[in-house]
Amino acid sequence: MRSPRPSLPILIGIGVLVALALWRSDEIRERADAGLRRGMPAREAELARGFVLGEDEGIDARTEEDFRRSGLAHLLAVSGQNVMLLALLAMPILAAFGIPLRERLVWVLALIAVYVPLAGAGPSIQRAGVMGAAGLLATLAGRRASRLFALLLALGVTLAIDPAVAADVGWQLSFAAVAGILALAAPLRAAIAARLGSGGLRRALADGAAVTIAATLATAPLVAFHFETFSITTLAANLLAMPAVAPAMWLGMASAAAAQIPGLPLEIPNGLNALLLGYIAQVAAWCGRPSWAEIEIHLSGPALAGSYLALAALVVLVIRHGRRLAWAGAAGIVVAFLGWGALGRGSPPAPISGLRVEVLDVGQGDAVLLRPPGAPAVLVDGGPPGEDLPRRLEEAGVERLGAAVITHDQSDHTGGIEELWGRLPVARLVYARLGRRSLAAARAVGAVPVQAVAGAQLRSGGLRLQVLWPPPELVGGSLPGADPNQLALVLLARWHDFSMLLSADAEAEAVPLDPGPVDVLKVAHHGSEDAGLAALLERAGARLAVISVGDGNPYGHPTAATLTTLARHGVETLRTDLDGTVSIDVSRDSFAVDTDG
Repeated sequence: MRSPRPSLPILIGIGVLVALALWRSDEIRERADAGLRRGMPAREAELARGFVLGEDEGIDARTEEDFRRSGLAHLLAVSGQNVMLLALLAMPILAAFGIPLRERLVWVLALIAVYVPLAGAGPSIQRAGVMGAAGLLATLAGRRASRLFALLLALGVTLAIDPAVAADVGWQLSFAAVAGILALAAPLRAAIAARLGSGGLRRALADGAAVTIAATLATAPLVAFHFETFSITTLAANLLAMPAVAPAMWLGMASAAAAQIPGLPLEIPNGLNALLLGYIAQVAAWCGRPSWAEIEIHLSGPALAGSYLALAALVVLVIRHGRRLAWAGAAGIVVAFLGWGALGRGSPPAPISGLRVEVLDVGQGDAVLLRPPGAPAVLVDGGPPGEDLPRRLEEAGVERLGAAVITHDQSDHTGGIEELWGRLPVARLVYARLGRRSLAAARAVGAVPVQAVAGAQLRSGGLRLQVLWPPPELVGGSLPGADPNQLALVLLARWHDFSMLLSADAEAEAVPLDPGPVDVLKVAHHGSEDAGLAALLERAGARLAVISVGDGNPYGHPTAATLTTLARHGVETLRTDLDGTVSIDVSRDSFAVDTDG
């Protein structure tokens, strides 16, 4: 007997509730955030926020590095897994209230529509939401849902919304994982079940292991291509964490929902969830901290294509010859992938064991290159035009950028970055305020524009860039009579225990900053006079100051007052007009400085 179709009043009522939830989404998100913190230790609370809401900026650097090196970092970002688990949690709860199947599916569709903006509406969650909605709509129509159709529909919809999203690494990894699961999970499940036998628990174990192996195989080439590293413990880590992941997600989602009702006790579910999250964090530490946990792989474009051709050949062989080839084929793909990685791009530059920061000598302008180990480089500003920045980056061995940051729309910051378009791949363009022409030029070459304000965070591997300024209310409006420098992006770069304040052209006398203790200060506005510099130095206690400034510039930069203030505070000072490019090589507990001047 078929389930009755939902009535029009029920559909209207659900639509109204969804609209109200979306209207108050900020408040709902704040209550969910607060609810996930109640009754939990600090580390586990931050992990819960990452698992459920995608808010991972509060996770300590050591734990985040463990998750990255162990191949568990995907758990800290909201993805298709969250949507699947949300549906699996909601369906039996709705059924317990006697709601018919088709009406339950409508409710789940509404939950997905609310959850996507609550989770940040990033590319991967957009794709996951569209895919879940497509499957549910196919079921509502009375026919078996086609997962391939859902994947293709999600592909078309997300590209239609923003064609430039195809350049987003997370979006690429998300689609690769889903495609791998669709193609390989079934034969791998059969091969695993043949060894484990039947039974509810063993069947669930076979399902989870098959999905984990399929997703790992499908995403490994992209991980190596974009991040030039690969966790060799990722499969073991995901299999060990697998039994705790779904319960942790469900308990987190339940707490986030219950937090919308004032007074409900959340300490018991959060306490149980803390145990699960603590176990997952321990798995990440076990699998991520050994020195051999990850290897450096330089995968070229042809090698990336070859890896996926080999993966496609494996799928064809398994379909034609059955599950007996599943294990041998999977092993063959791993061997071929590692072989291509070893060949890589011929003779890659010497590997960087720690973070390298280079304050480039680009004349009267700013350009800071940050190169975290095993992850794409990030460029903050590009200096003025005419310095041939693309050639200089290529000579330094930088073949692509994870992000280019424009602190503010002036030629001594944007010129070099504009010269990158079409010459060096850039995944994201980060800005606070930027003209339409500049944004269009970035999109035309596949760079995804990302607007950032105070509180936002950008990361590449173990490197974090926290935006300290400007606040959202200034970005959205205007400051009458204000210098554009007062709206410049100010960033705090962190890698392990090292920190550097990148103050762009925002002088401390005009921009209130309290970054906490920092190791290095990039002095604001080429060393111009700054009445707030002394107070900033007292708060931050920087050991080194670097001034990016042009030789013989007509502005008198750096000013005598700025140099005197730095000297009085005992801060070693380097300047690009005298010392050339300043390179800072950071290890876990120290840093060394070199210049080419």
